[in-house]
Amino acid sequence: MSTPDPTGPAGPPTRPSVPHRPAWLAALGRRRWIAALLALVLVAAAGIAVFSLNRAGRDAAPAATQTQSPSETPTPTPTPSETPPPAPAPPPPPQPIPDLPAGEMNVLVIGSDSRGIARNEAAHTAETGEPSDQRSDSLMLVHVPADRHTLYVISIMRDLWVDVPGVGGSKINAALEYGGIDLTTQTVQQLLGVTIDHTLMLDFNGFRALTDGLGGIDVNVPFAFQSTIETQHVFSQGINHLDGQAALEFSRERYAFTDGDFQRVQNQRTMLRAILARLTGGGALNDVNAVRSLVDFAGCCLTVDKGFDPVQAAILAYSLRNLDVNAIGTMTLPTAGTGMAAGQSVVFPDYGGIAAVGAALREGRIADFAVP
Repeated sequence: MSTPDPTGPAGPPTRPSVPHRPAWLAALGRRRWIAALLALVLVAAAGIAVFSLNRAGRDAAPAATQTQSPSETPTPTPTPSETPPPAPAPPPPPQPIPDLPAGEMNVLVIGSDSRGIARNEAAHTAETGEPSDQRSDSLMLVHVPADRHTLYVISIMRDLWVDVPGVGGSKINAALEYGGIDLTTQTVQQLLGVTIDHTLMLDFNGFRALTDGLGGIDVNVPFAFQSTIETQHVFSQGINHLDGQAALEFSRERYAFTDGDFQRVQNQRTMLRAILARLTGGGALNDVNAVRSLVDFAGCCLTVDKGFDPVQAAILAYSLRNLDVNAIGTMTLPTAGTGMAAGQSVVFPDYGGIAAVGAALREGRIADFAVP
């Protein structure tokens, strides 16, 4: 198992400005699609080293065609009686992206509720052991099967009352506060009894910036409602074009629904499915330059574990090009009702159901639980 790096990549003390929207994204924006926080994190992080793999060939090209310096002794011009020197070797072609990996992969995706910079808060917790001012506002385990033709997305209720290693009974979203990405990963692994290969995180500011940089998103709202968050955006039933703030309110809202957080996690999964349709349908994962643009565009706002090395990342990004979005299976981790614990309103886990889901993940049977 790759050990997640609680600090993520080093970042400046203030969030950088969002890069200019790439032209390919502007073109794709004319098509009907639904953007999503968590899928963007997954795919952008996955594509992070297509650039690294292909840059090897590009960087090698100048060396193969290098000319002599003016200060060096020039090569004599051959006379007609001399044999011409051999032509210079052609530059090596770009290194191809590897074939599909043999194994499956579990990726934990965290949406932090930090109003600051999530990666900096995680770094502070890792260095000092002090709790941070952030919790998991959304938590999904994405199971990527070996054939890469679909995904299975398991939503974990943020108020689920579980044992957090070293802390004890607590809401699962507090693991990020107490121990950052590493403790959140440990908690989910312990709960499900599975290995998590990689962990990715994005905060509120990052989501807003990325969505606005994409030119807004089209979301298929299942029914009309008004947000209770910040601007109190009004959503109509059907396709809504949302900017970053409205998209954030759509993905975070729970008090407007009779079933609260249960409806909210369904909305998050709807967004997840559609951003993948956008990327695969538009061919972004088939084009090396497009994946590079996506990575450059999103990298300012992401936190990923250091075990997500270039080869693994490039393989995952490229292998998702044939993803069947309509076959993506989704589910919510089984629960056993709501109540109070330690003076808090919580969601109780269905440990029997969770054990069955964990076994299905380990045995390659998760399709029995997570259905399209």
